[in-house]
Amino acid sequence: MLLGVIADDMTGATDVALMLNRSGMRTVQTIGAPRAGQALPEADAVVVALKSRTTPVAEAVADSLAACEALLAAGARQILFKYCSTFDSTAAGNIGPVADALAQRLGAQVAIVCPAFPANGRSIYQGYLFVGAVPLHESSMKDHPLTPMRDSSLVRLMGAQTKASVGLVDYATVLAGANAVKARFDKLTGEGAVYVVTDALTNADLMVLGEAVADHVLLTGGSGIAMGLPQNFRKTGLLPARETAVSLKAPEGRAGIISGSCSTATRAQIATAIEAGYPSLKVDPMELVSGRQDAGGLAAWALEQSPEKPFLLYSSDDPKEVAAIQEKLGREKAGETVESAFARTAALLAKGGVSRLLVAGGETSGAVVQGLGIGMLEIGPEIDPGVPWTRVAEGPEMVIALKSGNFGAPDFFLKAWGLLR
Repeated sequence: MLLGVIADDMTGATDVALMLNRSGMRTVQTIGAPRAGQALPEADAVVVALKSRTTPVAEAVADSLAACEALLAAGARQILFKYCSTFDSTAAGNIGPVADALAQRLGAQVAIVCPAFPANGRSIYQGYLFVGAVPLHESSMKDHPLTPMRDSSLVRLMGAQTKASVGLVDYATVLAGANAVKARFDKLTGEGAVYVVTDALTNADLMVLGEAVADHVLLTGGSGIAMGLPQNFRKTGLLPARETAVSLKAPEGRAGIISGSCSTATRAQIATAIEAGYPSLKVDPMELVSGRQDAGGLAAWALEQSPEKPFLLYSSDDPKEVAAIQEKLGREKAGETVESAFARTAALLAKGGVSRLLVAGGETSGAVVQGLGIGMLEIGPEIDPGVPWTRVAEGPEMVIALKSGNFGAPDFFLKAWGLLR
C-alpha cells in the first residue's frame, strides 16, 4: 500500500477513492479504521471512511488518529486528510483540530489546504473558495443545515480552527509550475507557516500541486488534490500502469434510492426521477417522531412497488422547511430521526432483495452503511464526477453508490443504472 486516506464522511471517501482508482491506483474503502489483523484486498491506496465531519472535536481527532495508525501499520507512505470540497465545518472545527493532530503525529513541517474540485465547480483563487461562479458564502452552502458557511476565505477559515500560521500559494505561483510552488512552500515554512492554502482553477493546476507535494507526509484537501498523487508513485516505479473499469457486475435483485440530502443538486435529481415515473415516497421527520411512519412501513412500501423502475425514498426538502422542522425538533434530533429510520429501512430492504442501491447525502450514506453492516467497499466505475458505483466487499451482497448531496447532474438517478451489468 502506497497512499492512506482519512475521509471525514462516507461520500467523501468514495469520492476520493474514485479519483485514485480512475488515476490508476487500485483502491479499497474501509468503513472505519481497518481492524487489527483485518485482511485487506491487494490495493495501492486504502481510504478510511469516518463519520467525523460533525462529531465532537475530541471524537473526530481520536478517530482520525486511529485511522492514521492503521494506515501507517499497513505501509502507507503518505497520508491525505480528505474533507469536503466546500470545506464543510464549523468555526471550532473539525478540519483544523484533526489536521493539527495528524501533523503532530506525522511530524509534518507543512501541509497544503486545497479543497478545489474543478470538475464540480469548486475552485480557489487568491485563497477564496468559489462554488461555480460565486464565493462559497454566497452559494447554497450558506444555508447548510449542519455546517452553514459564512466566509469564503480559506486562510481565515483554516486560521480560525488552528493556532498554527496559515499561508497562501497564489495562482501566479501555481502557473509558474511545481518548482515555483515548492519554493513558495519553503519560503512560507521559513516564515513559520504550517498550513498553506493553494489556489487551483483547473485540473492542470491540481497536477502541478500534486507534483509539488510528492515529498509531503501529510496533505489536506478535497478529492481533487488526489488527482496528481498517483503520478508521483508511478515516476518512482512503485505504481504500474492499469486500466480502469467502465462497468460493474451487480447481483440480481431490486434497485432503489434513499435520499436524505437537502442540497439544490439532489432536489433537482429527485424532481427529475419523479418526473420520469419513479415511484416515490417522502419521509417526514414529524411523521417518524409521531410513529405514523417507521422503517418497517417504509421498507414495505418500497418492496410493494413495481420492480420495473427503482423506488425512491426521500426526506430531502427546501431549506425553509428543514429549518422549520429543526425549530420544532431541534437540529440534532431532526437529523438523527431521519438517519436512524433510513439505517433500519436499508437493512430491511437488503433482506427483501434490494441489491442495487443509490444513497444521496453524506450523513444519510453513513447511516445506511452502518445499518447494512458494510465493512469494506471496492471502487467501480464513475457515474458522475466524484461518485462511483462500489461493490460491497464485506457485508451484504450488493452494489451501492454513495453520493455527496452537492454532486451529480439532474439525471444522475436515471443514468446510474446503465453502468451495471
